[in-house]
This record gives sequence, structure tokens and C-alpha cells, in this order.
Amino acid sequence: MNSSIWLSPPVAFGILFAVSALLSLLGGRLAFRRRGPKPSGSGKGYACGEDFKGHGAQPDYSSFFPFAFFFTILHVVALAVASVPAVNAGIFAIAAVYCAGAVIGLSVLQRR
Repeated sequence: MNSSIWLSPPVAFGILFAVSALLSLLGGRLAFRRRGPKPSGSGKGYACGEDFKGHGAQPDYSSFFPFAFFFTILHVVALAVASVPAVNAGIFAIAAVYCAGAVIGLSVLQRR
């Protein structure tokens, strides 16, 4: 039997899935189980000994997403330009058009 069959993706996935299922079952049997009644107030949120009234902090991500898109676009462009071979001028022209599209996309992103 060929020894590389064990390294093929479907076989490796099946082996790892079986091992993880076995570990999950073993961990479920070893897990702590509470006996008796639940302690009072177990449904309340803990707020450092203070009364917890609703949602305290609701962060605003409106300035995060444009920055995340800017970061992603620049890194994808850097990866695309860095992987262009220097010997072929036709591929360089395609990379330049790709960079121009990225600049247009970033200008639209900054405009909003």
C-alpha cells in the first residue's frame, strides 16, 4: 500500500475529524457537571458587584470598516504587484491597470 495515501486531503481530514470527535466525547465525559439547584442570580450578568442595567458599552464601528477596506485593498495590490514577473511587459501593463483600479476604488472609499 502506498504510504502517501495517508497524506491525501480527504484521508487526512477523515483522520483528524475522527480524532477530534473522540476528544470531544472524552472531554464531555470528563466535564464538570453541577448537581443540585442552581445558585440564585445565575441568570444575571456580572458587573463588578454593581447592578447591571442593560447594555453598557456599544462600540461604534463606523470608522473601522473604511480603514479595514483600505488596509485590505492596499495589501492585495501590494501582493499582486510583487508577484508580477519582471520579464514580461504585457503582464506589467495589466498590473498597472490593476493599480489604477485600486486607486479609483480607494478614492471612492475616501470620498464617502
